[in-house]
Amino acid sequence: MSEQRDMDDLKERVRVALNNDFLRNAVKFTTEKLRKGKQAATDELGNWEEWRERGKQIRLQTIAHLDYYLSLFVDNLRAAGGKVHFASTAEEAVQISLKIMKAKQAKSVVKSKSMVSEEVQINQALEEAGIEVVETDLGEYIIQLANETPSHIIIPAIHRNRNQVAELFSEVAGEKLPADTTVLAGFARSKLREKFLQADIGITGCNFAIAESGSMVLFSNEGNARMVSTLPKTQITMMGMERIIPSWEDLEVMATLLPRAATGQKLTVYMSAIHGPKRNDEVDGPEELHVIIIDNGRSHQLGDPDFQEVLHCIRCGACLNACPVYRHIGGHAYGWVYSGPIGAVLTPVLNPDKGEWREVANASSLCGACYEACPVKIPLHDMLVYIRRRNVEEKRTDVIEKLGMSAFGKIASNHKRFRLAVKAGQLGQKFIARKGKITAKVGPLKNWTTYRVAPTFAQRSFRESWRQLDQELKQEMSLPQNQEIRQRMQEIIAKRGEKSE
Repeated sequence: MSEQRDMDDLKERVRVALNNDFLRNAVKFTTEKLRKGKQAATDELGNWEEWRERGKQIRLQTIAHLDYYLSLFVDNLRAAGGKVHFASTAEEAVQISLKIMKAKQAKSVVKSKSMVSEEVQINQALEEAGIEVVETDLGEYIIQLANETPSHIIIPAIHRNRNQVAELFSEVAGEKLPADTTVLAGFARSKLREKFLQADIGITGCNFAIAESGSMVLFSNEGNARMVSTLPKTQITMMGMERIIPSWEDLEVMATLLPRAATGQKLTVYMSAIHGPKRNDEVDGPEELHVIIIDNGRSHQLGDPDFQEVLHCIRCGACLNACPVYRHIGGHAYGWVYSGPIGAVLTPVLNPDKGEWREVANASSLCGACYEACPVKIPLHDMLVYIRRRNVEEKRTDVIEKLGMSAFGKIASNHKRFRLAVKAGQLGQKFIARKGKITAKVGPLKNWTTYRVAPTFAQRSFRESWRQLDQELKQEMSLPQNQEIRQRMQEIIAKRGEKSE
């Protein structure tokens, strides 16, 4: 496992990320490029806010009636020859997959990029069962060799440079490969082609499932999803239960929103529609198609006024690209397969029993950039506040935070105590402030000042400034000319009062 994933403490994961200069520069460069691409693509499209609102309404309608649309999808898929399985938990999804593979006596599996398969940790389970599993998306292939989780929803190896990739590929090749992107891509292509031809089973995710036809649609930029879904005789699709949309007409909206929000593309390079296993007159496609519809905590959000909208997510990664926190610490600091603002919400709500993951909600500035970037208007910044609120209500905050907030409450609730505290701060900062900044790495301050400067108390507080302004106004109004104006205004007000009566 990666170093980041082994560390249970959020602060330690963040510390590791902040001290990795390459990671921070790579993430900053790539997310900036993606954001600029998104801006250019949405400007060219025009009426982007109208498209966002349309996308939001589709997701609202779908999730509000998810039982109906899921039932319709399942009926249509079964009518087309597909086999449907329901998994309440990640463990059930894994067991269903293993049962299918055992029935097929499968020895090798190829996978296309799928976040939900990362979520249920299918790769680990297959390896333990003695089944070879190979990721065929280039980024996923890289992090599989590195034994890591994705660092970004759509660019999983964003944190790796070509020298590191060359080392990983050289181990597989059995020879030293140069750190040349053309050579490395060529090696991956030739290696993966062998795996495509040998695989007994292909595993895919599902970007969107069309309820009205029982079809599934995969978006990709490398074509590997099409190979995974056509060459092996058996295909397993792992699908989060919320991936439904009602109709092909709705897909037009999603196909417009997702690539522009994710990478700035007008359209994803490959869009594959799967409608059951292959027919007798078709030359490619799986002989058997199994779809595993996975809950794994999603149904708990249905009907929850705080978190139901998290199920609207279309996994574009735009919130990661916009988030100032993600751009500094990358994906592994979040501790699970989902990172950035969506990860900070999904991780704790899908894993309510793991209270330690709720602290990820604190890794946010609550600036709302994620909401502005989201193509379906998910209010992630509000949800992060809801998680923090529930942490407090369920007494999940640490002792230092409790003491700090308790002390602040007592000070802020009394103007005399507050004034004394401000005075104490103004005096105390003289020992640690230099040129209007606090850089001293002492006590609780060091968590802040290790990577940035802390602001100082103003020489004059707001209350002091207000008091002085009030005195100046009173003095000014006491002047003869102003007293006359004041008297005339009072007379006008009195006359208006008489008229109204």
